[in-house]
Amino acid sequence: MHNSTDPVAPTRRIVLATHNAHKVVEFRAIVAATRPDIEVIGYDGPEPVEDGVTFAANALIKARAAAAHTGLPALADDSGISVDVLGGAPGVFSAYWAGHAKDAAANVTLLLDQLSDVRDPHRTASFVSTIALVVPHAEEHVVEGRWHGRLAAAASGSGGFGYDPIFIPDAQSGGAERTVGEWSPEEKNAASHRARAFDALAPLLAEL
Repeated sequence: MHNSTDPVAPTRRIVLATHNAHKVVEFRAIVAATRPDIEVIGYDGPEPVEDGVTFAANALIKARAAAAHTGLPALADDSGISVDVLGGAPGVFSAYWAGHAKDAAANVTLLLDQLSDVRDPHRTASFVSTIALVVPHAEEHVVEGRWHGRLAAAASGSGGFGYDPIFIPDAQSGGAERTVGEWSPEEKNAASHRARAFDALAPLLAEL
């Protein structure tokens, strides 16, 4: 006999077009919170060349490749940090800011060095997440989520990944004078740029 409090068994599978294990964990938690009927599976296919110059273009490149490779609906996130005083950089180059090795610690160190003489209130920045949904032989959709805040003067916290240890969300965005590296996964997944983008995506998933 089914109990209404029992977990909902996933009835639909969606592939997440990334080889980044951190993103897979975050997306599974975000999706499960509102759509437990959807199972997010990892992608083990070839990585396409991300030669777009916008988050949306790169997200679509990845989602199209995963949908074509698996035959499943595919989600792809292209995300990064946008620093106002740098004109929106690193932006789409966030993962490669210190070189193509995708060294997160080196990226953080370089960005902090570039801003070493910049003081508040000029250290404002936003995390940006653009999610593409591609359903084979159907429509494509792109949504965006932004998480506003500012950059700390030094890294703090061992949680999260990427630029999390130097990003302090605004109070209106769930901040409490802590870097995201000091947040719990549950706190981050409820407020992050990916959670905000997924909120915009949820109505589209309901139509699958």
